Amino acid sequence: MKFTEEHEWLEVDGDIVTVGITAHAAEQLGDVVFIELPEVGDEFAKDDEIVVIESVKAASDILAPLDGEVVEVNGSLADNPGKVNEDAQGDAWFFKLKVEDMSPMDDYMEEAAYKDFIS
Repeated sequence: MKFTEEHEWLEVDGDIVTVGITAHAAEQLGDVVFIELPEVGDEFAKDDEIVVIESVKAASDILAPLDGEVVEVNGSLADNPGKVNEDAQGDAWFFKLKVEDMSPMDDYMEEAAYKDFIS
């Protein structure tokens, strides 16, 4: 698993990258009340707005961490956005991207570095 400075986690399986927000980010947001996910088949460039997440405290944009095509979204979050507060780094993943160029993954942090970053 890798982590971004924008508090996203990335898990690679072949050419598919599963993306969600970290438990730290979920804590900072407070109770999540709405999530707007991308559509399967949508293509994004790195740093494009890909998800909108709203909590009782604020609305935030989640940016695409890599160039890729959305191949799956976590539809259960539409009915239960609070799942992000319960299991941000597990069942509450946002989307899966099919990625051709994995080299930008080298720029992201390992877990120990992320823990240092948020402390």
